[in-house]
Amino acid sequence: MEDTTIARRRPTIRDVAAAAGVSRGTVSRVINGGHWVSPDARTAVEEAIRRTGYTANHAARSLATGRAGSLAFLLTEPQHLLFADPNFSLLLRGAAEALAQRSMTLVLLVAGTPEERANVAHFVSAGHVDGVLLISSHEADPLLDSLLEAGVPTVSCGLPLGHQGDLAAVAVDEEGSARVMTRHLLERGHRRIAMIAGPDDTPGGRYRLVGFREELGEAFDPDLVEHGDYSRESGTLAMSRLLERTRDIDAVFAASDMMAAGAVVALGRAGLRVPEDVAVAGFDDSGLAAAHEPPLTTMRQPWDRISAEMVTLLLEVIDGAPRRSVTLPTELVVRESA
Repeated sequence: MEDTTIARRRPTIRDVAAAAGVSRGTVSRVINGGHWVSPDARTAVEEAIRRTGYTANHAARSLATGRAGSLAFLLTEPQHLLFADPNFSLLLRGAAEALAQRSMTLVLLVAGTPEERANVAHFVSAGHVDGVLLISSHEADPLLDSLLEAGVPTVSCGLPLGHQGDLAAVAVDEEGSARVMTRHLLERGHRRIAMIAGPDDTPGGRYRLVGFREELGEAFDPDLVEHGDYSRESGTLAMSRLLERTRDIDAVFAASDMMAAGAVVALGRAGLRVPEDVAVAGFDDSGLAAAHEPPLTTMRQPWDRISAEMVTLLLEVIDGAPRRSVTLPTELVVRESA
């Protein structure tokens, strides 16, 4: 129930502090997403906000702090991939939920063309957001250079190739994950294992191939490697190219579930059954793998943790803390395809 003593006027931070039994500075840190607040104090402030009916005056707060109270979710891919690739939807949802808990706003930005990159660089550099959650970065992308030159706080999803020491990042163990999947296929008795790798200018494309190659050792055959762009269509084309070179393939590891699903299409067109003739494995487990026919064996990425960690690291950088990076584990999920 709202306190009757302050119900006739707009509640202030002073009212919240009095109700919670803490200082106004502590209330301010909680409202602004600060991380140096004890759990008990945070709980007391959140309860006081609920009881008093306090609502932050974001315009006044922006003037006082010089902050926008919002972060950008920046996807450096063509617009259609935001809806076609389920990974991006999961990251977007997780980031939005993490910011909603902090009374902050998430701004969606897409920069898949030179014109979009220029517009985004201008928008972000003008201070319309406090920082950037960079999704799907590519090596030598000029937009990342623009963000760094402008001093925009940025956290990368995945290792930012070419800028590993320049900004914080949340990544999974790409090499180790690929080794786990390759080892699984070997333990199932497969010996002619092909890979559909992602683009070499992305961390997933580069390091998953490294892990695959290292786990195979002397059995690695470069003729059994093709590249795609993580899309279903590219997986179909890559698998078709592999089959044109040789039919001596008993398993395929694709660097994304979308490409794995595309590989299944190409195998079916060639009269090959999955998994009876060729086992197929993917990477991500963002929903497609479990719903696919047959269900796909894959490496599960911890999507909720990735989003939450990205928001946490970015807010730390904005608050002036030293930047740091986090590497999260994946999990092998075995299904019918392999």
